[in-house]
Amino acid sequence: MIDPHAPRYSEAFSRLLSVMNDLREKCPWDRKQTLESLRYLTIEEVHELSEAILQQDFDEIKKELGDVLLHLVFYSKIADEKGAFDIADVINALCEKLIARHPHVYGAEANQTASESSADEIRANWEKIKAAEKAQAQQAGAPLPSVLDGVPISLPNLVKAMRIQEKARGVGFDWEKIEQVWEKVQEELAEFSQHCTPEGTPTELVAAEEEFGDLLFALVNYARFAGINPENALAKTNQKFTYRFQYIERKADQEGRSISQLSLEEMNRFWEEAKNEPQAR
Repeated sequence: MIDPHAPRYSEAFSRLLSVMNDLREKCPWDRKQTLESLRYLTIEEVHELSEAILQQDFDEIKKELGDVLLHLVFYSKIADEKGAFDIADVINALCEKLIARHPHVYGAEANQTASESSADEIRANWEKIKAAEKAQAQQAGAPLPSVLDGVPISLPNLVKAMRIQEKARGVGFDWEKIEQVWEKVQEELAEFSQHCTPEGTPTELVAAEEEFGDLLFALVNYARFAGINPENALAKTNQKFTYRFQYIERKADQEGRSISQLSLEEMNRFWEEAKNEPQAR
């Protein structure tokens, strides 16, 4: 367990804040950065962290976590310069939110509730607490809140689909059994097929695209019920395909050819070889 009072943590964080102050004052590149200019760099850093996690490379995970942490401190530094908030405000607001949304840990019946609640029940309660917070904000004059307001517009759509479904589940709008979800997948597949020829060519592209979206959404729903993270599943498949394809490229190079000079039969033979490689599984 991390000792929150150990000097090494406060010293390390203080050192980071000092470095941030120096960079903002003395480095031309850091000095010119804004919230907007950092945004896309932050997205890139988070994707690099995600890739390191998929590869289970703890050295890279440590490095990428540092890069993400730098961005959090950077945003807070810029906000502090504008008189909006500082990093302490960020951390304290986070702590208050976590405490408020974990009554099974910090509430009056903490010990009993935490031991009796399942992870799904705790997740559902989290969403209910968030909904109550938004209702209070509305009473204070904020616009009509939606359960789905917390899903960022810029999320990758596969992740967004799962988060939308999780949010809806939090207020009770969900299927009761996984069998029902699988039936929905079959239904959407049949509807998509109606817009394709027997060979699989779309006959009405716009309609086929809409039905394909419905099919993907249903598959994400099924994955959620099955305990599969669809984003992780697809990322691992991309990784697997990339390794096998690059195996074909390496084999072609060893024969003094480019991959485009291989016949499809040769590509398929090397592909089958690649499937036996441990890295490709």
